[in-house]
Amino acid sequence: MKPSVYWTEDCPRPPDLPVSPLPETVDVAIIGGGYTGLNAALALRKAGASVAILEKESIGWGASSRNGGMALTGLKESMPVIFRRYGAEMGRAFWQWSLDAVDYVERLTTEEGIDCNFVRSGHLLLAFKPQHFAHFVEEVRWFRKQLGYTDLWVVGKAELHCEIGSTAYHGGLIDPRSAGLHPARYVFGLAQAAARQGVLLVERTALMDIRRIRTGFLVNTNCGTLSASEVLIATNGYTTNVIRPLRQGIFPVGSYIITTEPLPVSLQQELSPRGRMCFDSKHFLNYFRLTPDGRMLFGGRHNLSPSLDLIDSARKMQARMVEVFPQLAGVPISHTWNGNLGIALDLMPHAGRVNGVHYAYAYAGHGVSIASFLGKEMGEVLAGKRTSTLFAQINHPRYAFVPYDRFYLPLVSGWFRLLDFFT
Repeated sequence: MKPSVYWTEDCPRPPDLPVSPLPETVDVAIIGGGYTGLNAALALRKAGASVAILEKESIGWGASSRNGGMALTGLKESMPVIFRRYGAEMGRAFWQWSLDAVDYVERLTTEEGIDCNFVRSGHLLLAFKPQHFAHFVEEVRWFRKQLGYTDLWVVGKAELHCEIGSTAYHGGLIDPRSAGLHPARYVFGLAQAAARQGVLLVERTALMDIRRIRTGFLVNTNCGTLSASEVLIATNGYTTNVIRPLRQGIFPVGSYIITTEPLPVSLQQELSPRGRMCFDSKHFLNYFRLTPDGRMLFGGRHNLSPSLDLIDSARKMQARMVEVFPQLAGVPISHTWNGNLGIALDLMPHAGRVNGVHYAYAYAGHGVSIASFLGKEMGEVLAGKRTSTLFAQINHPRYAFVPYDRFYLPLVSGWFRLLDFFT
């Protein structure tokens, strides 16, 4: 078992990716070199703006190369809750936006020639308990009535073998419009596309401070200072306290993943006959899929902390994987890694402006499509091509626990365990 990100070992950062020194001035400085920042930069360059992406590590180092590679329809918060909270009109707009986000990733990868194994494999939400499946049945009815959406159906426990080689679940909910991709190939393809368009990629450059000046902002980093007319924070689960209200709007949650060695084709067909993107209905959910080269990728968490022991977490994840798929008992684990996702208290993505600085974050595990599309929209906002985004039109709750996540998150973890036990 290697403590290494499988995706970036399979597709390393391109050695010829052009990187730049810190410039003196740009129209827009983007903090964070992942899906959000790169898509925003592409939109800005198309509008003629000069752009520098400042990345603390290397381009694509964070969640953009560490995730499960699932481009899912919907948001983290359920659509019925969104309807109750924001009203039917906004609810329908949010749902359509999520569909458009997956379409955007597909269109972008085609237009930019990004070979990232994008496949509309659909997703399979698995019922951890019988009552969860009953909820799925009601959800299908709700989607048809409220949204006119018919690309959603249930599969009962007796027929579930056609979708997954496991008896651990009580049925499933399928949406064929979700997709899978290779996240490292995607993020590095975005970086190459951005570089071709003239975006400056500045690595190993950590944000220290942002100050307002007459012409915009002075961005102080460990590598020096640059001035920018506008700044976009695109750091999601790696957001720091540099702008405290932004950090108060999000908390980082750890996600832990293992992959097996490549499996025989016959076993791949047994485990996942249709190659769906799979996840279950627990609060401490597990998610899994086959990789393009036939490994089982299995992820999740048993604690919200982003700093658990990696090997211990991998062993727990392997034990859970074997509970779901007894066929994988004894199959070697090749890689294990973790990464941070960002979650807001309302389980919604957030975008907008605070202290004059633009931001987009809090994708809650749906970042492949949401970060991409929202990044594009924020780039268009900064370029003056659009006035706002849907997610800037809702309230963004802040929480007072920063910097006390280490005390707060265990309480939330305990609450989630109770919910998984009793509901």
